[in-house]
Parts: sequence; structure tokens; C-alpha cells
Amino acid sequence: MGTSRADEQAQPGGQASEATHLRQVTRQQWRSGIAAWLGWTFDGLDMHLYTLVAAPFVAQLLGAASTTDPRVGHYGSIIQGGFMLGWALGGGFFGRIGDRLGRARALSLTVLTYAAFTGLSFFAQTWWHLLIFRFLAALGIGGEWAVGASLLAETWPRRWRPWIAAVLQTGVNVGILVAGLANIILAAAPPRYLFLVGVLPALLVFWIRRAVPEPEEWRAAKEQARQHEPGIGDLFRGQVLGITLRVVLVCGVSLTAHWAFMFWHQQHLRNLPDVLNWTAAEKNKLASTGMYLVIASSILGNFFAGWLARRIGYRATIVGMFLMYFFAMFGAYYVPRDHVALLCWFPLIGFCQGAFALFTMYLPPLFPTLLRTTGAGFCYNIGRITAAFGTVYFGLYSTAGDYRITLFYAGFLFLPAACLSLFLPRLRD
Repeated sequence: MGTSRADEQAQPGGQASEATHLRQVTRQQWRSGIAAWLGWTFDGLDMHLYTLVAAPFVAQLLGAASTTDPRVGHYGSIIQGGFMLGWALGGGFFGRIGDRLGRARALSLTVLTYAAFTGLSFFAQTWWHLLIFRFLAALGIGGEWAVGASLLAETWPRRWRPWIAAVLQTGVNVGILVAGLANIILAAAPPRYLFLVGVLPALLVFWIRRAVPEPEEWRAAKEQARQHEPGIGDLFRGQVLGITLRVVLVCGVSLTAHWAFMFWHQQHLRNLPDVLNWTAAEKNKLASTGMYLVIASSILGNFFAGWLARRIGYRATIVGMFLMYFFAMFGAYYVPRDHVALLCWFPLIGFCQGAFALFTMYLPPLFPTLLRTTGAGFCYNIGRITAAFGTVYFGLYSTAGDYRITLFYAGFLFLPAACLSLFLPRLRD
């Protein structure tokens, strides 16, 4: 599985590739890096506000007496499925805008979109109101991934990509930790108030538009192409077609398993027999503690994955960490466990999530410059469509709020994900 011609053509060049020390990094590169990192931080914040309060908020919107009401899991999974679908569509939509109008402009639009509609979730009065707001917010979150990754791939040193991937993914982790902290602070408040925290990212837009220029590589490619820019159809032609299909398969299977865990493990914690009679505030704190353990350990996993990728390559690292993810999920959920035992497994599960950090710098360079955000956004976020249906499908295996079997079965998807990853292009920086 050698590196394709598309890979070679997409390698960012110039001074960014030659810098070997932080002192050589330009002001433009620092600004691009900060903008992308902050975008991803707020991305993680807005992404996980719902998962933290899904059960009590949906129960409130439905007028259900308890979070164990079967309707709560049913409609909660539909809302999460709508969010994942919007994420996928946003990746393709804003990815195209990023290739046509520029990375910095598209980044501003994505942040503004997810901040506005996350805040509007506060005003939801029925479950379908929340479905619409989460879907629209997800358009911006899905688009931010490809735009931010391409912005850094075109400005920062090529040889640092694995470390940049780890740092960028850490932004998402920090955002999730902030969401958990906000949930703890607002534990006694009605669930809807947590969504007001999601308005904060809108302030970032003003700085991005003033301080972050478009990458020179994108400008040069835009000038060279003039009226003959590649379209979406070019993702399915020539050598690019093989890359597109392989990446779509890997992302679709792995993200379905990953998001089944990220959504359902919170609901499973809240409904454990030893937790069921706790107060709402105590359950919120437990949910936040679980999220903290997963995300804090995933930060370590990000840097471990970057370190390993520098030595054995992206593909082998992704395969190994997917296999580890399967064993962690199997160990956590093959038998019933109380909340203390489950919390002991969460750090290992979070550590395995470092595999997804590599995708941020690995995928964009696989595509030509003017197809970079379109290709990366489409391939990575198309996995959100399967993840959307997967979240709803796996939720059908729950019984009266017990999602252990749901999580157990979902973990097995990491086995085909690891096998499919063996066919990804070989690419080392």
C-alpha cells in the first residue's frame, strides 16, 4: 500500500516544511495554530453538552417521570442520530466552502454556526425542537474538523504533523473537560441552562477574521487553477477514488463504534442499579467524573499515538489502537459492573481514542490542495451518517435504561475497523 501520487502532490511545502525549531515558526503559523486549536476546543465543548444532560433534558421535554422511561432512550438516540447526520452533512458542506472561499473564512462560519444553534437549544420546548437545533449546530461542528485540520496541514511543519495532530485533538479534549466542569457548576440548575455555555465560541469569530490569513499554499493553488478548480466529483475519479473509498469505510465503521460509546456510556452510568436512586445533582457529577476520566486519558492517548506514528507510521498505529479499543470495551461491558468498577475501565477506553487524533493530520494531505477540506470533510464525516444510524440501532438493545449490551456489541465494530485500516495508504512524515 504505497503512498499515492495524490499523497505526494498534497504534501505541504515551502518554509513550513523546513522549520525544525519553534523559533522558526512564523507569526502566521502561530495564529493559524491557535485559531484551529480554539476552534476545536469550542467544538468539543458544544459537541458534548448534550451527552451530559441528554437523559434528564429529554425526559423533561417528554414529560416523563423518570430517565428509565423507554421513550427517553428512544427519542434521545434520535436526537443524537440527527446530530451525527448534521455533522456528516456539515463536513461536506463547509469542506467545500473551505476549498472555494478559503480556510479562515470557512472556519469563522463553522464556529458561528455551532455557537448560535447550541445556544438556541436552551429554548427547546419539545424533543423535535431540540432535534432541529442539534442538527443545525452539528453542521458547524462537522465543518470545523476538516477546515481546521487543512489550515494546519498547509501552514505548520510537515515533519511535526503527528505532534500537531495530538495537540489539535487535545483541543477537543479540553473542550469536553470544560463542558464537564460547566455541568458540575450547573448541576443544580435545569438541564437546559447548560446549552447557554455553548454561545461563548461566537466571540472567537471576530479574532479569526482579523488575525488569521489564508494559507499561501491555498492561495497559490487557487491562482493556478483559476476557472478549472476540481469539483466534488473528482473525489470519485482516478487515483483519488481508491483513497476516498478506503477512508470512508474506516471512518464509517470506527466512528459508529466510538460514538456509540461516547453517547451511551453516559446514559448507562446514570441508570445503574447502584446509582438509580441518587439525586439529579449526584448523577450529573458522576456523569462528569466519567467524562473526565475518559477525556483526560485520551489526551495521553493522543500523544502516545503521535509518538508511535513517528516510529511505525500512521496506518500501523491506527490498527493497533483500534484493536486495543475493542479489548477495552469488551473488558468493561462483557459482565454487569457497578459504577466504581466501570470508572476503573474508562481511562483505558479513553487512551485508545488517541487513534482519532491521527486522522486530523493524516487525512487532509491524502487529497490535492483544492480538494483537501472537501475530501477530508466528506470522508471523515460520512462516518457520522453510519454513526447516526448506529447510535439509534444499538440503542434498541437497551432494556429499561440498561445499555450494557448496547455498549458490548458496539465494541465489536473495532475489529472490522482495524482490518479495514490495513488497506489505508502508507504515509509517514
